[in-house]
Parts: sequence; structure tokens; C-alpha cells
Amino acid sequence: MQVTTVNNFLTYTKTGLYCRAGDFFLDPKKPVLKALISHAHGDHAVPNNKKVYCTLGTRLLINQRFNASAASEIHAFQYGESFNLNGVKITFHPAGHILGSAQILMEHEGERYLYTGDFKLQQDESCEAFQYVECDHLITETTFASPDYSHPDPVEEIRKIMQSQSRVLIGAYAVGKAQRITQLLTKNCPDREVFIHPGIVQYHKIYERENLPLGNWRVYRRGDFLSSERGVYILPPTDFSRYSRANDIYKMFATGWKRSFYKCDGLLSISDHADWNDLLYMIKKSGARNVYTLHGDGNQLKEYLDSSEINVSILN
Repeated sequence: MQVTTVNNFLTYTKTGLYCRAGDFFLDPKKPVLKALISHAHGDHAVPNNKKVYCTLGTRLLINQRFNASAASEIHAFQYGESFNLNGVKITFHPAGHILGSAQILMEHEGERYLYTGDFKLQQDESCEAFQYVECDHLITETTFASPDYSHPDPVEEIRKIMQSQSRVLIGAYAVGKAQRITQLLTKNCPDREVFIHPGIVQYHKIYERENLPLGNWRVYRRGDFLSSERGVYILPPTDFSRYSRANDIYKMFATGWKRSFYKCDGLLSISDHADWNDLLYMIKKSGARNVYTLHGDGNQLKEYLDSSEINVSILN
């Protein structure tokens, strides 16, 4: 069933999920007066909102990304710290996606509504671990909501790099994925020198200031990288695509999808989203009687859970 409302508490709009009782939006797609931001990725956080409510980690990242245009006011909270907007009690809980990522728990008139944002259950030493939260109504991402997706062990994936005798290029998103790949590399492939694109360095420094050590890495300089026989260079997708014709280097792209949108020699199958089994496990642990899908295709999830006591609806 496709719906546009969550128990008359949240409404799906072109701008994003709107809470009339609290008069705020969840991860709006364009600037609004009051925005609750789950995390700092560009498909969830936009600049120029009037007031933003988020975690301390997300504030650091959006300030870096957007500078003065991040928002007129940013109200940042610790995980587990509750605040109130027009009678709606709100608490941020770790989502395990990137630094500062949060599930947003909203409590109103005796009902508990949980918006997951993007999340993962896999262990990840580069961000806060996912926390299970019980709720009545669950609004969940469904990026990989298909039995076809079962994410492999990230440590085994990162060790693929050991098989290459040449220098390696890794395409990875600048916020979150690049830091996770760096931490996995420095811990599990200590014989490799890790070079970081200058445009990513500021985010690495934020992570490390937040007590999320990433190991021994260096800022990329062409001469240093070329003189390193076992160097690994992590760079954002736009720059990665410029190396499509390079033949003297092994090119990998880090993604949870079964194929890369960028030309490469191999995939590094590391995702910062829950796969099918983890999505089902999280739903069970939440205890939600109503589940609403967002950010992906929820049809297979709905079909799978139709025989259970859980009511699944697709928000659009």
C-alpha cells in the first residue's frame, strides 16, 4: 500500500517528511524554517535552512561543507539528549552510517515514531555504533531492501588490495566512506602507504578530533605517490573518473551496489547502508507494528512481511 501520511503525524511532501504537530521537516530537500537533519550527506542535508536541529557530529560536518550558509541557527545535541518542539519530544540515537548520523525518535501523545535516516549494523570503527530503539511506527530507509543484497565482511573486502602488486586508486565518497576505507586500510593492510585527496583531508581531521582515529595516512602529493610502490590513493568520485584511461594503476570503487557507476578494474564491496538481513533484523528489534519505507524501493520488503503482523506501507 502506498501512503502519504504516518498515523496523521508525519506527511510525505515534495520537500520532505513534515511533522505538523512539531512544525518541522525531516531531512528536507530544500531550505525550510525548521529542519531535523539525520546526517551530513548531501541527499539529506541542504544549506540555508533557518533553524537546524542535529547531533554535534553532524554540526561539525555541515559547517565544513556549507560554511556560513549551513543555517541561520544550528541547535546541536548529544546522543540520548532529548528536546521539545511544540510538544513533540525528540531524541537522537546513533545510526551507524557516518560520524554524527542519527535515528530520530519522536514521541507524541503516547506514540513513538522512529525515523532511521541512513543506517547500518555492520561494525565500523570510524563512527558511532548503531543503537536499537523500540518504537510503534518505524520510518526506514530501504536502499538495499532486496534479498539479492548481502554485504560481505568489510575486512575481507579491504584485504583484496593485498592481491595487487601495483599502486591502487580507490574512489570513495568524501564524507563517511573515505574515512571508513582509510581506517580499514591502515588497520588491515599496514604495508600499504595511504594517501588522501586534499579535498577529503578536512573531513579526516574532523573525525580524528572527534576521537575516531583513522591510522597512519598522508596528504596526497603526486611525486610522493608515484615513488611509493605500494601506495593507495583515496579520492572522491569526480576525481576518480579522470583516471579511467590510466593503465599503470589498479582502480577500485567502494560501493554497496553490484556494479560501479564509474569505470574501474574492481569493486570494493563496502556499504554504509543496511543489507536485506540487517534491515529485517532491525525491524524485528524495533518492535514496530507499523513500518513505512523511504529512500529506496520498499516493494520486496512489503511483500516479504505481508504475512506477518507488521503492517508495511510505502511512503511517496
